[in-house]
Amino acid sequence: MKFAPLFLILAGLAGLAGTVRAAPTLALGAGEALVYHVSWIVIPGAGRITITAQSAVDAAGRRQLRIVSTTETRGLARLILPFDARSESLYDAGDGRLIWLGETSNTRSRHQAHTVAFDYARRTADYTNAPAALRSLPMPAGDPTDLITCLLAARTWNLKPGQKRDALVLFDDEFYQLTIHAVRYEEVETSFGTFNTLLLEPRMEETPPKGMFKRGSTVRVWVSQDSRRLPVQFEVQFNFGSGVATLARYTPPAK
Repeated sequence: MKFAPLFLILAGLAGLAGTVRAAPTLALGAGEALVYHVSWIVIPGAGRITITAQSAVDAAGRRQLRIVSTTETRGLARLILPFDARSESLYDAGDGRLIWLGETSNTRSRHQAHTVAFDYARRTADYTNAPAALRSLPMPAGDPTDLITCLLAARTWNLKPGQKRDALVLFDDEFYQLTIHAVRYEEVETSFGTFNTLLLEPRMEETPPKGMFKRGSTVRVWVSQDSRRLPVQFEVQFNFGSGVATLARYTPPAK
């Protein structure tokens, strides 16, 4: 059944040419929330994605940002494949770096869970996938994040068509060197409104393609060009069809 990878990826898209590099930026503000409705091929209302951000403080009093993403199939899609996933990320509110990541997913017959703790001094990521023992993953150069948070953070980059930016993304226990391309401006209609957007597309160019990119899949995200820079739509294309997540509800950051 192909629903699971689709929803896992959705739960986790003419200026000056060149690659933009900068310090990590937080994808969301504390109190901000986005709800997406997911459709798959001919099945509308196939699922829902909810993303929220809240301020947090660790035991030493350091400020953090907690981003939680939940994904679920609904309606007919849930009858075909019950699927629920939750991802929680902790970011340092000062430097924007990802500190800790935990992900779980459940289908009718399978439960998966793992956590990752990042050590930037040692350039390693401690990966635990119960009941397996802890593994230390060498961390490539850069500041990693997960795919969906990376695409959300792209709203802050202020890219123009023809520009691009490199990003380091962790998917399960593999690091991906991605290049996010600003492709073109497009108008997108949603139940939440009609938006003038910038189409962004991540590609594997710095290293040989692997995973979904090796199989020819593509990911796209459309970011509104108003002051809010909302990621109003995501699309994941596979050889068996595409899934689209469209913004249905939005809560701005707390003042």
